[in-house]
Formats: sequence, C-alpha cells, structure tokens
Amino acid sequence: MTSADRAALEGAQLAALRRLIGALLGSADCVSERSLSGSSSSGSDLSLSHTVGDRAPGAIENAFWAPRLRAAGIDADLASLDAFRAALPTVSKAEIVADQRMHPPYGSNLTFPREHYVRLHQTSGTTGTPLRWLDDEASWRWMLQGWSRVFEACGVDAGARVLFAFSFGPFLGFWTACDAAWMRGCLALTAGGASSKARLQLLLDHDADVVCCTPTYALRLAEVAADEGLDLARPARPRKIIVAGEPGGSLEAVRRRLAEAWGGAEVYDHHGMTEVGPVSYPCPDRPGVLRILESSYLAEVLDLDTGEPVAAGDTGELVLTTLGRIGSPLLRYRTGDLVRPLALDVVDLPLDGGILARVDDMVVVRGVNLYPSAVDRVVRGFAEIAEYRVTLSIERAMTEAEIEIEPHPGLDGVASAFLVERVADALRTAFQIRLPVTATAPGALPRFDLKASRWRRQGDEAGR
Repeated sequence: MTSADRAALEGAQLAALRRLIGALLGSADCVSERSLSGSSSSGSDLSLSHTVGDRAPGAIENAFWAPRLRAAGIDADLASLDAFRAALPTVSKAEIVADQRMHPPYGSNLTFPREHYVRLHQTSGTTGTPLRWLDDEASWRWMLQGWSRVFEACGVDAGARVLFAFSFGPFLGFWTACDAAWMRGCLALTAGGASSKARLQLLLDHDADVVCCTPTYALRLAEVAADEGLDLARPARPRKIIVAGEPGGSLEAVRRRLAEAWGGAEVYDHHGMTEVGPVSYPCPDRPGVLRILESSYLAEVLDLDTGEPVAAGDTGELVLTTLGRIGSPLLRYRTGDLVRPLALDVVDLPLDGGILARVDDMVVVRGVNLYPSAVDRVVRGFAEIAEYRVTLSIERAMTEAEIEIEPHPGLDGVASAFLVERVADALRTAFQIRLPVTATAPGALPRFDLKASRWRRQGDEAGR
C-alpha cells in the first residue's frame, strides 16, 4: 500500500460524498446510475457504487439532512473531505431517536418517497429506544457488497455451506450476511426460530463449513453439543466461525476458547450496526485486528473529550459516514464504539482489538471505569468458566459490582473455590479494585443467544 493508494481512496470517497450530498439536497442527477471504480497496487478494492435502478422515482429533499447541510454551508461542490469534517457537526443516536419520535414511525431521514423502500429493520433496543431503519433496493445491495468483502477476507467462497444461527428478528444482524452468502454462491442454512439442539442437527446433517453467530452463542452451541454427545471435532466439522453482534471475536482469550470448543476452527470477527450496515472485516494477516471498509465508509476516530482526531495508537470514538446507503444515510455519526486505530495513513483503517467497548456501557465502580468487554477479556481467560454474570448495586451512594461465575461441570468444591480466588486475583490485577466473585452451581446462570446481557442491576432479572 502506497501513499498513492490512500490518495486514490480519498478521491473516490470525495466523489461519492459529493453525490450523496447532492441526493440529500434533492438533485435528481445524483440518484441516477453512477459508479466510480479503481484499484490500488496492493489489490485493495476502491470501488464506490450505488445504483438506484428503474424503480427510483427520483430523490426528494432529505428533510433531516438538507437543513443541516445548508446550515453548514455544504453543497455538492464540496471542496475536500477536510472541509466536510470541519463544517458539519457530528450527529448522535439520541438525535436520530428524537427525530423518529417527532416524525413517527421512521423519522425524516428519507431521501426517496416512502413507497420506494423495501426493507425495514430496527435496532435491538437493549440500551434504549430502538431505531427503525428503511432501505431501498440499491442501499440493500450496497450493504451486501460490504458483507461480500467480509466473506472474502474470511476465505468463504462459492459452494460453502454457511449456517446462520440467528433468530432473524427485526434487527439487521445476519440478514445482510445471509443475502450476501446467496449472492456469493453459498448454501445458506437459516436456523431462525430453531432450538440450539435443532441448529446443531442442521449443522451436522448438511456438513456446514461455516457458522455465523455471536461469540456468546458460539460458546453456547459448543456447550449444548457436549451435553448431547455431538462431536464438533469430527472431520466434517465447521472450519470457520464468523462472529459479530458483541465484542469478543477480536479478543485473544475468546478466540482461543471458541477455537478449542469447535475443534480448531478458524475464528473471524466482524462488526456492523443496523443504522450503519456492515462496517469492518477481519485482517487476514493480523488476528485481533478489524479493518474498516473505507470504500463504503468515511471513518474518523475522535477524542471523547475534545472531539479532535486521535493519534495512531490512542483510543477514541468511531464516527462514520455511510457513503452508499443513500436512501437513509448517516453523516458523521457517533457510533458509540470505542476503538484504537493502529495507523491513519493506510487503506481500510486497522483497529487494534476490534471494538474495545461501547461508550454507553461504561460503569464507574468505586471511581474505576469498567467496560463489559474489559471484564470479558479477563473472565474468558479461564477455560474452566462456562458462563458468568455481573450484578450492579448501589451501596452508600456508590456503585458496586459482584461477579458470579459458573464452573464447568466436573469441578469439585475445592477446584471451584480455587477458581474463584484466581478470577478475583486476575480482576484485581486488571482493574486495581477488589470485585467480589462467587461460584454458582452448574447450569444456574442463564444462556444468551444474541447480545450477551450478562450485566444487570440488582433486582433486574432481564439484565442490561
């Protein structure tokens, strides 16, 4: 990768951003068929394309973005990416939620007449009011291109048999992955609504090569397989596990646990968001590193306090502009994801450790900032732990945290007590505070199929 590659990418991003801005301001010229493609000497895909197609009735002025763009003095003749970043303020999820509340049910962030949209998804709502998101056909295809890049990075080719252990509920999840697998010529095994045992049987009956699910559920499936006497280490076992939906796939301890549980399968991470789309793919040469699909997104990493770009190696919030989701785009969107860029002058921004944490997940316990992903990194380092849960409570006006661990069956009382001590020591070393740790009986803690709601407040049985 050379400086010329980076310059070519930024030129393509600027051209796509100009077209997007024109569409949001109501220019019909900006929503006709268009594409800009290039390639770098390193083989990076620099293509940026969006085709509205014959069904498009033409853009309308996007009522959410047009006033903001005009207030910032931005039009389709945008001079540079830096000018865009300097002029347009960032937007938060809270602002999008407020807009959808004021303009129900989908908000005012629509570039086309409503009848042009063919897909509806919504966020899971685990941290507040869910967002509803509409997509037109072209925006959907744009997201499928992103997932195709993910499959390419994971070595998933035509003819692969891919099991989607996913509920196929209203949030985006693996919907785009499933459609992209079909487009890629894979056999997509959809297991929505099936029990864990039934999903495993589907996997065995069809000799699935690849499994797509959350890290938590991949561990749960391995646990059920062991309980049922099913051999995940047999010759026809899945060779690849692609995880998403929560931090974990880029954590070395979690990847190791998953690989061991699935008979040595390769573990790949990915992340995306319902309101943004598929954002990153695993770096083939560096386990634990995710790379942003910069042919699809304009990415920034900003300091939480100053709002200024961070230096390579520093942690900040990922801010994204969706360059091809023209039907319902986001510009300079504060994702709430904390990331650490390894370098800033390369194509496809590399993130060390993937998604480190969520800004809104942080809990202050006796003056110490605790992130669920950081606790997960410590606890998942112990292979003897089947599941765990964190309970938050208020004592003398201060937040306290207690951790329950469920040892794997077969550990006797002495071994469990020693495990509790080791976990408590590891947590104290990592966070410089004492966190109470207790062991439960086997099977006592709930299991999670989707996002791991292991953190709960005292008296809240549903968790966080």
